[in-house]
Amino acid sequence: MKRGFTLIEMLVVLAILAMLLTIVSPKFMHMLQRSKETTLRHDLLTMRDAIDKFYSDKNRYPETLDELVERQYLKAIPPDPVTERADTWVITLPPNIDEQGSVFDVHSGSTRLAEDGTPYALW
Repeated sequence: MKRGFTLIEMLVVLAILAMLLTIVSPKFMHMLQRSKETTLRHDLLTMRDAIDKFYSDKNRYPETLDELVERQYLKAIPPDPVTERADTWVITLPPNIDEQGSVFDVHSGSTRLAEDGTPYALW
């Protein structure tokens, strides 16, 4: 008597695994997307807080995001979790042209939409 699995048994197991993966993978992708959105919200809050603190201390806005790192308001410029790059952040200039500095606000450089349908670039 030989021990082992037959081809039919192996195919049944593979079919069951494939069905389980089709059930689990959309939920995993949803959780991954939510994780990126949570990280983006946190990173934007952190950078905006650093910009505000810089303005409070220096009475002007920073010229670049790198200046926030150089002056130790940030440890590092975080990568945009949606684009997965640190050089895609979009800078908003101060609304008043008399204000000194170039970095009034920061947004994601992604052109994609969030789960709620809003563009990441508007967050």
